[in-house]
Amino acid sequence: MTMRKLVLQMQFSLDGFVAGAHGELDWIFPDFDADSAKWTVEKLWQAGAHLMGSVTYHDMAAHWPSSAEPYAAPMNEIPKIVFSNSLKKADWPKTRIVSSDLATEIANEAATIRK
Repeated sequence: MTMRKLVLQMQFSLDGFVAGAHGELDWIFPDFDADSAKWTVEKLWQAGAHLMGSVTYHDMAAHWPSSAEPYAAPMNEIPKIVFSNSLKKADWPKTRIVSSDLATEIANEAATIRK
């Protein structure tokens, strides 16, 4: 079996800042121009699946399905795998909930996702 890379994509500052006390993320993309957006969309399309926990799932599922942003198409069309023992239902299309062992499931998924 050929193993694919698992890549973490996350925005944070050099000092480890991710979001403000109330979850605000406005600092991440203040000067994001068309070229930056195009590059990001191209990178997103390279993902075989988005892997996330239930909290991130809830945030993403509340935003992307109705978004008109350039990133919406890959975020909505690429399969999503949510690792959770508590989440029982996912309304965001192309989402699968997994409660089995994380490492085992990632290895299984790596063998089946699109390249």
